[in-house]
Amino acid sequence: MRLLRYRESLAMAMLAASLSGPVLAQALEEAPAGAEAMADLRALQDEVVAVEASSLPSLTELFRQALRHDSQLSRKRYELEATEQEGPMARSRLLPQLSANANYLWQDSTNLQTSPDDFGLDKEATRPGEITEHYWQVQLQQPLFSLERWRGLARAEAEIGMAEWELALTEEQLALQVSEAYINAFLASRRLGLLESQQDALELQLRQANRAYELGVGDRISLLESQSRLDQAIADAVQAENELDNALSELERLTGSRPAFENRRVGDLAAVAIRREWGDEQDWLERINDNLNVRRALAEREVAQSNTRVRRSGYFPELNLNLSYSDRVSEDELRESEDYRASVELSMPLYQGGYTRASVRQGELLAQAANEGVDHERNLAAQEVRQRLRSLNGSVRRLEALEQAIESSELFLAAAERGEQLGLRDLVDVLDARASLYDQRIQFVDTLGRYALDHVALSAAVGELDSGVLNRIMVLLISIHPVQDA
Repeated sequence: MRLLRYRESLAMAMLAASLSGPVLAQALEEAPAGAEAMADLRALQDEVVAVEASSLPSLTELFRQALRHDSQLSRKRYELEATEQEGPMARSRLLPQLSANANYLWQDSTNLQTSPDDFGLDKEATRPGEITEHYWQVQLQQPLFSLERWRGLARAEAEIGMAEWELALTEEQLALQVSEAYINAFLASRRLGLLESQQDALELQLRQANRAYELGVGDRISLLESQSRLDQAIADAVQAENELDNALSELERLTGSRPAFENRRVGDLAAVAIRREWGDEQDWLERINDNLNVRRALAEREVAQSNTRVRRSGYFPELNLNLSYSDRVSEDELRESEDYRASVELSMPLYQGGYTRASVRQGELLAQAANEGVDHERNLAAQEVRQRLRSLNGSVRRLEALEQAIESSELFLAAAERGEQLGLRDLVDVLDARASLYDQRIQFVDTLGRYALDHVALSAAVGELDSGVLNRIMVLLISIHPVQDA
């Protein structure tokens, strides 16, 4: 059931990404009342409208492209289709097995019947020494009791279930990779825009410091400090540009297209609305059983247990019904025959050199290993939840502090500008205040990106990474993205 809901959420992401605002609104009007998809469609409508207004590349659209483009995901789909054939193969072993065979024989033999003179016998008993004959047979076998074959059907169903969870896990990992690359590209573009603006302010500050030094009203230390800050901003801009190229390259690898983050400006940071309360840690830990790695490990354990049950079936007998018809046409009349046969065959393994016992023991050990694998995945999921919650709560507190710092810096910048107009401050102080404000805005954007990445990772840790999470991340990024360039 959980796998079905996960796939439905992915389908919703693909649907919403392919619809424009008016078309999506029409789909909402035509959706049947009480449909489970209604809430997701209404939630994603905000993203579609916001993306159209902001010209920001759509995260959901990129994920839809990745679902079509990623070769690893295509591989898992083919592997699932191949594994699904285990069901019919196991079922076929419980159904009647019909076979036919035929042969043509030429034989030249010498014995007391074909050459009676050589043995002193009467020639009337002679049989032809050289013969040809035709033979064909139709045989039907129906298993009446075979515990191994019945349990093999259950094992096939368990293997199919595990393959389905592996596909779902690959889809989730793809969503994580696309989200991470998208957020990194968005943040690098915004950081680069802020650094470029900061460079302009620092270049002007350097010119003012150099002018003051030449006029004898400034000192060399202030000049060198301005030069150092400008050089650092240039170096940071180069790093941000490299990070942007790397993130765009990763998106191109995953989706087959290279989105453009042309608008590098940052909007009003005060408009950012984040979730400030993330609840009790224990409540999140109780949901780790929905983690897809845990689900896959549980499915793997079920396969191991089913395989052990199949191995134990080697101790039980098998009962088969055999029906056959055969016809032999030969030049030797004594060899001609037409046979109808019906038999019930019981086979019971008594001793196979210890093979069955060793096989069962091996299956039990593999089942124990799979059980430990479930505990391991649960521990990893719990640790991931704890780390992401700590990081989220830390990012919330840091964002709150940076909001206050930015507000104070804006007030300080306004006061410095006013003091410069009144002659109480010089332009260097104004430019220094503006550069400091850029530093704090860059830290705010970086922290917001870390918050977004932790949000996505936490959702994946409890198996809740779906279109709704992608929508909330997109809305969060749009909130600091200016709708129009200034």
